[in-house]
Amino acid sequence: MAQHSASAIPAAAAGTVAIGDLKVNRLAYGAMRITGPGIWGPPRDVDGALRVLRRAVELGVNFIDTADSYGPDTSEELIAQALHPYPPGLVIATKGGLVRPGRDRWDRDARPAHLRAACEGSLKKLRVERIDLYQLHAPDRRSPLEDSLGELARLQAEGKIHHIGVSNVSVAELRRAERVVKVVSVQNRYSVGDRNHDDVLEYCARAGHAFIPWYPLGAGSPGAGALARVAQRHESTVMQTAIAWLLARSPAMLPIPGTTSVAHLEENVAAAALRLTPEDMREIG
Repeated sequence: MAQHSASAIPAAAAGTVAIGDLKVNRLAYGAMRITGPGIWGPPRDVDGALRVLRRAVELGVNFIDTADSYGPDTSEELIAQALHPYPPGLVIATKGGLVRPGRDRWDRDARPAHLRAACEGSLKKLRVERIDLYQLHAPDRRSPLEDSLGELARLQAEGKIHHIGVSNVSVAELRRAERVVKVVSVQNRYSVGDRNHDDVLEYCARAGHAFIPWYPLGAGSPGAGALARVAQRHESTVMQTAIAWLLARSPAMLPIPGTTSVAHLEENVAAAALRLTPEDMREIG
């Protein structure tokens, strides 16, 4: 891998995954961290954030993940500022169901009225008439999952949402969701060091849902030493190797590593071309 320039390897090298009737390159971008410190307010370097978003598209990234709670609002607004009018084939996925009453607060609100208002707000901020993929950010104990998703189904019927996904769910919750809407994606926390949702990933692979791991480069001890050894053999970085492990772990996987640096973005996207061997996968575990 060392013989290639990172910036010359497009995201398409990772192959593709289906999100309903949409097909996207399997190395994507998560736009949570283009906001300010603590995922709160605008970034310190707005121009830098815009450069990262534009460079991602230049590198073949055609799936960008965001949410109304990132900032809040800031991430969606920056995406529109950087990329609207959107190039053909670019899929923007957003989420609703978390609110930010303060810098360190992430409160759940999946009441139907809130989700409708959140979706309407995302349409305006993203400057679109229909959201490609709208995901319930998290189930809310105060509102039955069926009621929350029923409202998303109504928004879909009104033409404001194309596809529906869910996030932060168990297999049992995913099955409940499937009885209300056609689910095309699941976004749960997952990485080499955090595999608590292996059962959800395996369910998604069988059902044909895209699995979008959030915190895909999360810290964790399992496999850490092995990652370094495998990275050394491939002349890649540990982070690139962690992304390659995700891609090799399941064809349903759609990693969304985020960054505020163009150089780091190029490094992440270069991992699309890194192929781990069966021996590498066994060593990492």
